[in-house]
Amino acid sequence: MLSTLLTILIVSSNVEAQSKAPVTPGEAGAKGGGRGDITKFGAKPGADSTQALTDAWKEACAATGSGVVTVPTGTFVTGPVTMAGPCKGEMTFNLQGTLQAPVKLATQGWISFNHVDKLKITGSGTLDGQGQEAWNCAKKEATCKSPTVNLRLDYVNNGLVEGITSLNSKNFHMNVISGTNITFQKVTITAPANSPKINGIHVARSKGVTITDVNIGTGGDCVSVGDGTSDLKVINAKCGPSHGISIGSLGLYPNEQHVTGVTVQGCTLSKSKYGVRIKSWADKYASEASGVQFSNITMDNVENPIIIDMMYCPSGGCNTKGPSKVKLSDISFKGIKGTTPTIDGILLNCMPGSCTNIALADIDLKFTGTKGPTKANCTNIKPTLTGTVNPAGC
Repeated sequence: MLSTLLTILIVSSNVEAQSKAPVTPGEAGAKGGGRGDITKFGAKPGADSTQALTDAWKEACAATGSGVVTVPTGTFVTGPVTMAGPCKGEMTFNLQGTLQAPVKLATQGWISFNHVDKLKITGSGTLDGQGQEAWNCAKKEATCKSPTVNLRLDYVNNGLVEGITSLNSKNFHMNVISGTNITFQKVTITAPANSPKINGIHVARSKGVTITDVNIGTGGDCVSVGDGTSDLKVINAKCGPSHGISIGSLGLYPNEQHVTGVTVQGCTLSKSKYGVRIKSWADKYASEASGVQFSNITMDNVENPIIIDMMYCPSGGCNTKGPSKVKLSDISFKGIKGTTPTIDGILLNCMPGSCTNIALADIDLKFTGTKGPTKANCTNIKPTLTGTVNPAGC
């Protein structure tokens, strides 16, 4: 009896000791649910943490069950990192601190996720692109333009980006290419108004993307929509400064996929160069956008609040006399109200035969400039008008 009791106590003591024994990062991953705090892989605040971030992702991705990579509070410098899948389970990138890019960096993506299914990027941390030097160079020399995007999501399915901040990206802040079912919510994007055409969130060749309750201020488009985008929702976004919420530019490249099913609703744009717009190149390549609804939009001192520009040519040298190969159909602007300092409150500039079933409903734009009043200017289009449309003229 006594010997049996001693055996039980010894076994119990061994089990307790094993449960309290430290678990290495490798052992944690092997047991499922790698919880990879990057400091356990050698990351230190202020030091180059590129390899630590890479190693943490590889282990978490290979873990059975869910995997987690955590960037704790503090500022960690890192070069470009591609976190690739497929992984064995759903992945969480927990950003609590700040990741800081090198001042000089020329690569398409800085923090990139590639071929990952069930990805969550969450936290209250910041991606600091340190883009000021790249912007200054780009303004002086075309060869200095940096393609570096703060956050790239390529071939990501069933994703969530929530709570994080993107600061001073060298190029676009967040870029979604060939993804499905991705939600951005409560994301903050910040860069000066004079940052050179630095778009906030760009979506292309993706389906089922939702952007909601975001706050974006930057030198380019707040949200930009590229070819092949379908079932996109932009809801309750606050934009400004920005170049507005834009579809296009379309028709720049051959074999572009159609844009269809875009809903922009309940958004507020403040002190922006454009409001809601669709832009396409004249006399280049075929493309199409259809099923687009802009509704319940508030404009606060926005230049060109409603615009279709089918002669988009920002650098000059375009053939604007040839027929457009881009087609726009089933486009509605409804419940758009607010203020504008420019004369052209509504500018619908279509090419002959290129715009069909375009609707304006319940528009009220008040002029705040010194020379006015604001007006509607429509070319090669006769939109359907419903309710009060101010300014009138189309």
